Formats: sequence, C-alpha cells, structure tokens
Amino acid sequence: MDNTGQRESPGRSVSVKDVAAAAGVSLGTVSNVMNRPDIVSATTRDHVLAVIEELGFVRNNAARQLRAGTNASVGMIVLDVRNPFFTDVAQGVETRLGEHRRPLILGNSGQQPERESMYLDLFEEQRVSGLLITPVGRVLPRLRRLRERGTAVVVVDRRIGSREFTSIAVDDKRGGRLAAEHLVGSGRRRIAFIGGPHGLNQVKHRLQGAQEVVDATPGVQLSSVETATMDAAAGSRAVADLLALSRNARPDALFAANDLVALGALQALTLASVRVPDDVAILGYDDIDFAASAAIPLSSVRQPRDELGTLAADMLLELIDNPGTKVRDRVLEPELVVRRSTGG
Repeated sequence: MDNTGQRESPGRSVSVKDVAAAAGVSLGTVSNVMNRPDIVSATTRDHVLAVIEELGFVRNNAARQLRAGTNASVGMIVLDVRNPFFTDVAQGVETRLGEHRRPLILGNSGQQPERESMYLDLFEEQRVSGLLITPVGRVLPRLRRLRERGTAVVVVDRRIGSREFTSIAVDDKRGGRLAAEHLVGSGRRRIAFIGGPHGLNQVKHRLQGAQEVVDATPGVQLSSVETATMDAAAGSRAVADLLALSRNARPDALFAANDLVALGALQALTLASVRVPDDVAILGYDDIDFAASAAIPLSSVRQPRDELGTLAADMLLELIDNPGTKVRDRVLEPELVVRRSTGG
C-alpha cells in the first residue's frame, strides 16, 4: 500500500518506511511497536500492528542481528541425519532451545569433512550465538576461531582430549564393554565388530571397550570389519564378507557400532537362512526405536538420546549467557538392553 492507500506492487518488499507512511506515524514509533511495545499507547500500537498485517510486512531480523553482531539462532552439525539417534538428540536440543526462544539450524555432515566445513562456514557467516557439533574432521582451529568471535561451542557425542571445549558424550568404552561382556557371558567365542570408519572416536572407543573384555577372557576372539559408513547397507555388505569365510571361521556373534548397521546385518543373515540368535547373535548400539520392533527384536546398548540433547542445549545456553563459564566434560552412562537377537 502506498501513501494513497494502494497496495504495493507485487514483488516489492514492504519496508518500515512503508509501514510508517501508511500508518501516519514516525519510523521511531514503528520501531517501538516492534521492539518496545510497552512504551507505545495501546491505540497507536493496535493501529500500527493492523497496518503491518495489512501490508504483509516481515521484519528483517537478519539485518538487525548482523548490525548487532549476534544472532539468536543456534547451529548444530550432526554426523548422519538418517540415523534416528541423531534426530532424537536434535529433537531434545530443539525442545530445550524453543523454551528460550532460540531457533535451531540443523546441518548434516554425512560423515564428510568437506560438508562439515561448509556448515561451519555458514554458521560463521550467520554469526549464530552457539554451535553444537559432533566433529568429523580436524575442526579444532575452526572452533577456536568461532569462540574468539563470540560463538559458544559445545561438542556433542564426542569428548575432546584437549579439554578446550565443553563437551557431553556417553561413555562408549563402557558401552563396548557391556556389549562384549553380554556376548561372552552368553557363550559366544568368536565375536566380529562391524562399523567404521575407525577414525570416528565413537567407533574406536566402542571397539576398544569390547577388546578390553576379550583380552581378559581366554578362548575368545575378536575380529573387526571396518565399514566406510554407519548405515544398514554397510551392515549387509559386512555380513556378505563374513559369510564368505569357512563355516568354522565365521563369527558366532556380531557387535555392530550402531543399530542401523546391526539391522542391515540382521536382514542379510535372515536372507541367507542363518538363524539368529542360534547360529549368530547380533547386538547393536544406540537402542533406536526400530531396534525393539525389528522382526527379531534387537539387543542394543542404549544411549540416553533425549537427555543427551537436552543437557547439551543447557550447557550451550549457559555458555551463551555466561561466556566465562568454566569448560566442562560431562559423561553419561550407557545401558544394556537384552532382546531376542542375543537369546534374551
């Protein structure tokens, strides 16, 4: 709508000046209605809001935040958005941030350092107030730079050995030990660990935990099949390699680095007419919702996904509100859930 009362032409963005002209008030009055409505009379406020609604005005928060040097949004980079574990963690984060009126921008690295770098570039350009990240590549220099520019950083589902950054994770070595102890305790003697790449700390630590148990148990062997990804297809391919071994060399138990890999392995074994758990026991990690509803319910090491997301958001909000907060390293405990796939 122009000064004569006509609606603005299509394709032209409505500005604050347009709102002020149409309402017959100053630019300062429009700004106060949007930012400090309590100091504007109810009559004027209602009139300006009605004009805003009529014109379809949308305030440019991005420009305002860039001028202020900050952005209320929080960025989050997860390893694989297809994995329900990460979507559950992100949901816990989003719920908590929503209570503080902070929007979440989610990025998926897909376990690829170049995609991770792309999202770090984006969040730096957007000047987000905080960043939650499960790192893939060598990102410490980038995280230091973000922090120097005023962005709070929390590392999620991974511990940073340098203790430079606040982090929250589940004790993956403990989870690996729980898995191996259960398989060994149920009589399994040839265990194969499936997952990768081994450069991921989560994978490395789960394997290390299992190896500690096997090393302390005479007569038990642990082999490892490294995968390029952590999805069902990787589990299926790993099983194909294992079934190519002689019958005496095949494992009698599989410990998968996550539930998606385990579910892919379960499907491949079923198609090959291998009995689960009679011939081969399978145990996953994360305890996603699909684990319990599989054709053969899957035993798994449960991670407290919602709690992980909620606490990560709390730690980030504390850093945003109090930049001088001491760096913390919080570790949550995993839990073994036994189902039919291991004889439970």
